[in-house]
Amino acid sequence: METISNKTKMAEWKNFGKADEVREFPKGKLELVKIGGATIGRAIFEPGWKWSTSLQPLAKTHSCEAPHFQYHVSGVLRVKMDDGSEFDLKAGDVSLLPSGHDAWTIGNEPAVVVDFQGMIDFAKNL
Repeated sequence: METISNKTKMAEWKNFGKADEVREFPKGKLELVKIGGATIGRAIFEPGWKWSTSLQPLAKTHSCEAPHFQYHVSGVLRVKMDDGSEFDLKAGDVSLLPSGHDAWTIGNEPAVVVDFQGMIDFAKNL
């Protein structure tokens, strides 16, 4: 972690390239950094990744129970809520997803998201 002190205030920064923790799972990975008392995750979902086939067998829940507050960096992530509603999230989108959803990568480009909430336990029990 990098820091700069200004007598009473301190700036901090980190880089996902030097993540505090990396969790790998089928067709994807999660890089976590801890900063300012928060845990931020960058998830990279390769083409063909789908929560219900990659992580559901490990989570042992009907759908993803982690709420997410995300910025979508690249690629397309399709989300299907438990109520059946479905939508695509693309680069530049900011999303707030409640628990109770499935998601999968669309197309041949990895979907990359930065998640400010919900990644602390994501893919933890691998």
